[in-house]
Amino acid sequence: MKYIIGVGGVTNGGKTTLTKRLIKALPNCCVVHQDDFFKKPDQIEVGDDGFRQWDVITALDMEAMTNTIRGWVENPVKFARSHGVVVPPVSEATDPDQQIHILIVEGFLLYNYKPLMDVYNKCYYISIPYEECKRRRSTRLYTVPDPPGLFDGHVWPMYRKHRKEMEDGCLDIEYLDGLKSKEEIYQHVYEDIQNTLLNRL
Repeated sequence: MKYIIGVGGVTNGGKTTLTKRLIKALPNCCVVHQDDFFKKPDQIEVGDDGFRQWDVITALDMEAMTNTIRGWVENPVKFARSHGVVVPPVSEATDPDQQIHILIVEGFLLYNYKPLMDVYNKCYYISIPYEECKRRRSTRLYTVPDPPGLFDGHVWPMYRKHRKEMEDGCLDIEYLDGLKSKEEIYQHVYEDIQNTLLNRL
């Protein structure tokens, strides 16, 4: 059985932290990080707001990301092994369809790209308020540092724009409160996934 989980949300909301915990806890679990598909800095356009447009879908090679996910769908065992995930061999007595394979797709613009809208079995979205988001963002060290004013001038306006688009897109998304403890968020999501998988087997 193949199961694809989306872990989306606002910048610095806790997506990667949650994903790292889930990978360790779930069986035959692989991950695709949207951040791995950012284009090179010289390919990122400068917008009308005067900032490089990092927080828009065109800053990402979404075609490559889609192809990576398709590669997992076609052969999750091969994908897992090529990414260092140990997959136990299936005995001849075991029905291969009973073996669970999980892919977590993690990123800040997961639910705004039409070709991927149908791949998710479960969609989570972590949100935090403006003040907390700005505070967390200011403490992070990025490969390309944030220029002054980027958060208020580009990051937060793009977040609000894309969130509205996502909410209008009619996907069944479960919203998570990123102000709750990491443990609380993890336990809720882990138990939810476990229950869903049990119901599908």
